[in-house]
Amino acid sequence: MTNMIQTSESEAERKILAILKVLSQSSEPLGSITIARKLEDDGIFLSERAVRYHLKIADERGFTEPLGRDGRALTARGLEELRVALAPNNLTFIQEKLELLAFRTTFDFTDKKGQIAINTSLFNEKEFSRALKVIKQVIKSGLCISEMVAVAEAGGKLGEVVVPKGKIGIATICGVTVNGVLLKHGVPMESKFGGLLEIRNSKPHRFTALINYGGTSLDPSEQYIRARMTSVMEASKTGNGRILANFREIPAPAKSIVNEIDKQLKKTGISGIYFLGSISEPVCQISVGINRVGMILLGGLNPIAATVEAGFDVDNIAESGMMEFSQLKSIWEI
Repeated sequence: MTNMIQTSESEAERKILAILKVLSQSSEPLGSITIARKLEDDGIFLSERAVRYHLKIADERGFTEPLGRDGRALTARGLEELRVALAPNNLTFIQEKLELLAFRTTFDFTDKKGQIAINTSLFNEKEFSRALKVIKQVIKSGLCISEMVAVAEAGGKLGEVVVPKGKIGIATICGVTVNGVLLKHGVPMESKFGGLLEIRNSKPHRFTALINYGGTSLDPSEQYIRARMTSVMEASKTGNGRILANFREIPAPAKSIVNEIDKQLKKTGISGIYFLGSISEPVCQISVGINRVGMILLGGLNPIAATVEAGFDVDNIAESGMMEFSQLKSIWEI
């Protein structure tokens, strides 16, 4: 009898996860009829009534949020539940996600238009104004990709994330945007790992921690922030500390193109490239392949890491989707 109950519960959990997966793949809220049809495409057959039943459970757990006639949307908590549940079968999840977001990036620095990849961070509504002061301090120090951000209140959407009740969301530009821009200009890039970079006298010194993108289902920056391994605020004040950074490699012949694109991106307010090495030479004690160039990108979540260091409660969803660049504005206007 006990085994039958456990089997029933596990079956219900699988159905809920299947529904969450369908919602995660949509940029818009979905109703039960649409969800049922999309589940059929994956070989899962649930009646509209059964979908509504499982959605009610998902609502109660905070995984989904009813949006009236528009249907349901996945919450940050639901997205996290989905990622954790699927982790054992998705060890290359982050690598694949970076490649997809880079492909979807359409940003054109000549007219400052197009889609860029973002990270989304959720703060308690009552704490946001104080957290914003910390974010601004880090952005002022230059340890961030850009001062351009987007803010949304409860019910609003940033990328694929719907801001839940009692929260305020802030979107920061994700480093994979740089991958996307370079890709559009014919520069292939290999994303090697996300790391914790020690800086000394405001210059990159060495990586103290590394997580290979191809062997993780969770974003490295999120993991470092949760483990409280950063000292971004100290780095912003003294030039010494541990910040979030990402390591990439490009073909040696592309170095001059990357330098030029970096100059153009900086004119639009995107300063993702922190350091560009020499051909076939190690970068911050990391070996580089023959006829390759190592490159360090700043972590998009550096300003948010500083707020966690300051004691604020934050939910981070790295690589949370795409936004039109024109929807962002300077942090100094907020």
